[in-house]
Amino acid sequence: MKNKKPNQLKTVKRLLSYVTKNYKLQLFVVLVSIIISALVGVIGVQFIKYLIDDFITPLIGHKNPNYNSLLNIIILMGFVYLAGIICTYIYNRLMINISQGVLNRVRSEMFTHMQKLPIGYFDSHPHGEIMSTYTNDVDTLRQMLSQSIPQTFSAIVTMTAVLIAMIATNIYLTLVVLAMVVLMIFVSKYLGGNSSRYFVSQQQDIGKLNGYIEEMMEGQKVVKVFNYEEESKKKFDLLNEQLCDSMTKANMYANILMPCIMNIGNLGYVLVAVIDGILSVNGILTIGSIAAFLQYVKAFTNPLGQVSQQMNSIVMALAGAGRIFELIDEEVETDEGYVTLVNAKIEKGKIVENEERTGIWARKHPHKNGKVTYTRLCGVVEFENVQFGYVPHKRILHDITLTAKEGQKVSFVGATGAGKTTITNLINRFYDIQDGKIRYDGINIEKIKKDDLRRSLGMVLQDTSLFTGTIKDNIRYGKLDATDEEIVEAAKLSNADQFIKHLPHGYDTVITGNGEGLSQGQRQLLSIARAALNNPPVLILDEATSSIDTRTEKIVQEGMDKLMKGRTVFVIAHRLSTIKNSDLIMVLDHGHIIERGNHKELIAKKGTYYGLYTGAIEID
Repeated sequence: MKNKKPNQLKTVKRLLSYVTKNYKLQLFVVLVSIIISALVGVIGVQFIKYLIDDFITPLIGHKNPNYNSLLNIIILMGFVYLAGIICTYIYNRLMINISQGVLNRVRSEMFTHMQKLPIGYFDSHPHGEIMSTYTNDVDTLRQMLSQSIPQTFSAIVTMTAVLIAMIATNIYLTLVVLAMVVLMIFVSKYLGGNSSRYFVSQQQDIGKLNGYIEEMMEGQKVVKVFNYEEESKKKFDLLNEQLCDSMTKANMYANILMPCIMNIGNLGYVLVAVIDGILSVNGILTIGSIAAFLQYVKAFTNPLGQVSQQMNSIVMALAGAGRIFELIDEEVETDEGYVTLVNAKIEKGKIVENEERTGIWARKHPHKNGKVTYTRLCGVVEFENVQFGYVPHKRILHDITLTAKEGQKVSFVGATGAGKTTITNLINRFYDIQDGKIRYDGINIEKIKKDDLRRSLGMVLQDTSLFTGTIKDNIRYGKLDATDEEIVEAAKLSNADQFIKHLPHGYDTVITGNGEGLSQGQRQLLSIARAALNNPPVLILDEATSSIDTRTEKIVQEGMDKLMKGRTVFVIAHRLSTIKNSDLIMVLDHGHIIERGNHKELIAKKGTYYGLYTGAIEID
């Protein structure tokens, strides 16, 4: 995530918009309930004064005391306290509904927006940090909305009401209390400020630690193979120590804040009690006023401590909300394309749009003059002087020019970092080029809507991504409206049907954890079946067999050979034996095409490809 400091005022306003937009009535009821609940506490203290001065004291020494009036006022106060209990329940219950509703909307917006972000965002942001935004940051938001804000507002209302009551009772005693409050605010500002700063650091450190743990979990096999356990533990210990340090300091300041505030409050309480005694002896204050004022002191200082403590949660939540809004505000993948993919048919020698699926696809190209033309989807891909870099002023590809004709198999070879995968990422428009043109069936791909462009492309990657669900569901990713019969046909085409039939529940077998329980080759066959079901005219194979054994590779290669028939195919492979039959082989070096031709032509040249094929030059 970005580490820029968010504008907290804007963050607060934005959070309030989530609440006020859908929960105005409920929020109004909450505010009224909090006010009533807080005032009940003040009325209860005032009741002590009247109870002592107007009811208990007159009854002392009375020969025939009448307890009816005392009983009536106690019953009345019982109803007042009951109203306070009901209001407390109402606002707490409603705040749970409001907070969960807001969090539901926030999570939904985050996930919906995340689907629109470019691949570059996920390449440049640790996945663990993104997950931390969904979990830790959202949870701090929940705590603030459901607990911190209601308690803080209740405390402010209570303190305001109590302050008015204290002034009405005795202005001089009130000044003594306010002097104590100034000291409490000073201590709270110092301790709370430090605590808040470290709580913010704590949330950032949690994100970093989560990101590292996720990396280690995904790369556990590599860690084991290279005996990297001790080194990974050292890095973990470093991040863990940073988190421990920030959490220790945050909680240290937070934990001593409340005792300090409470003890200052107790000091004020004792001081006021002494002054009360002096005033009582001199007949300035009644016994009931003294008892009430001492309760006011507690009722005023305790909420101040609560506010100080809740400020940490609010600061943490605002920092978390800032990171949430950073994700939501990330610039989405731009798409200015207007050429779409439609079902078509041939009518009197012309391509026309057809509502029903015919197996023929065409690009629907509206022009400025209102004319609409249709171009049949064939799979001709052309690069013309393409320049590209992942960051400005640092080019990865230089003047890439090539043509993949319909049904051709074009392969890329070269060292790691030569630009092979980058070229295929540009065909999908995962990234946009800085200069030059890429055409698909003669149409600039920048004019084609990205969804329609990607629908006409299939990819089989080295790292297969499977999802929790049935085998059938995972294959259906290639075509969501596919029938069971189409899924079986795609599996047969890719050679996946052979192992699927031997699974406990066949195509209805549930897989979890990215294909846990399946071999790498079986996962790859499912990936090929998924692409086969999509039936694209252009297929991209990015080192699809590099991580499986030779025997499994043969089965996978047979599946891919069936899939490649009649399609334009781009292949990235380390094993040159798998691309001997390519129509065109491109040898790349630092983003430049240094050799091109078929296998025989390149062998005859005895250049870089010849060296790679014979082993004189190794692909690193």
